[in-house]
Amino acid sequence: MATKNGRKDAKSGGQTLLAHLVASGYKRAEPPILQPAAVFLDQLGEDMRGRLYLTTDAAGAELCLRPEFTLPVSVAYLASSAAGKAAAFSYLGSVFRFRPDGSGEFLQAGLESFGRKDKEAADAEILALSLEAAAKAGSGDLNVTIGDAGLFAQFLDSLKLPASWLRLIRRGLAHGVSLDKIFEASPTNGSDDHSGVLAALEGADKQGARALVEDLLSIAGISSVGGRSVSEITERFLEQASLRSGPGVPQDKRDLIAKFLAVSGDPDAASAALRKLASDAKLDLSAALDSFDQRLNFMVARGLDPASMKFSARFVRRLDYYTGFVFEAHAPDAAPDKPVIGGGRYDRLLGTLGAKKDIPAVGAAIWVERLFAEVSA
Repeated sequence: MATKNGRKDAKSGGQTLLAHLVASGYKRAEPPILQPAAVFLDQLGEDMRGRLYLTTDAAGAELCLRPEFTLPVSVAYLASSAAGKAAAFSYLGSVFRFRPDGSGEFLQAGLESFGRKDKEAADAEILALSLEAAAKAGSGDLNVTIGDAGLFAQFLDSLKLPASWLRLIRRGLAHGVSLDKIFEASPTNGSDDHSGVLAALEGADKQGARALVEDLLSIAGISSVGGRSVSEITERFLEQASLRSGPGVPQDKRDLIAKFLAVSGDPDAASAALRKLASDAKLDLSAALDSFDQRLNFMVARGLDPASMKFSARFVRRLDYYTGFVFEAHAPDAAPDKPVIGGGRYDRLLGTLGAKKDIPAVGAAIWVERLFAEVSA
């Protein structure tokens, strides 16, 4: 448990972090502590409900204590005159999430960059600034792991797998499930068994199947669930039906996915290995790998040494909204689920929050009290 002096020192360290980010051109954002719960449930899923501190106002609207900063800062940006333009924000404050192993209130700092078209340069800047800010607060060397959700997505797309399998693979890896278990998984595994509906959809023509699901939802009075529209829910049912009746993923493609995910280590060496894998398999990953290499060059220009980092092709962050570069920084000997810094690119998130089109975005969160614990160790 943190002592009062420990919390005070963490707050002081947080102010040092924030001052560096503001001086670097990231204006401070201060979203309200009380937030509409629907924003977080829609984007992070109903599973998040058990970790939120919820309340209801007199009008019946469901509210929650702010569980993180990225979503409220993104919403505030879209409501401002800067929406759609390049803008940069930093923040520092308490966030509130139920944690079985610690206090439900903890201090978080971070930074978000919106609207920049030079994505690789923006990625490198976010990583460099977050590490610089941590160093200003007194951190020692941190172990940095990087990944690329966009590269993995382009790889999977090049295999021409059904959308249902793409979703299952991405979601399974994000939750630490092995490939073997993903490929063996039944599409109806989970708390809800929709086998009756899925059986009725198998073999039906797509138009008739869609009409059936939409009619069932209409009869039940359902217009949306967890932020998903009737159309989106229908597509998920059709995907699940195709998983039940489809041929599955061929063994040669399973082997190729396993080879891709096994690539790790020095980022430059990993890039070369992935280019060879793509060439041997006759897959065109040149655009994603060129972006990968360009990002490494921008890291060097920011004073970072990519050779000191570890690239892992299977490294993904658990939030579904990441679309490109992802990273985490850990104190030496820290648990894998306790990063000091974590972030990445989320280009599609603002479109789901109401933007007329996707807006490039990348950011990072810094767990101040974890950082202070590492400094004090």
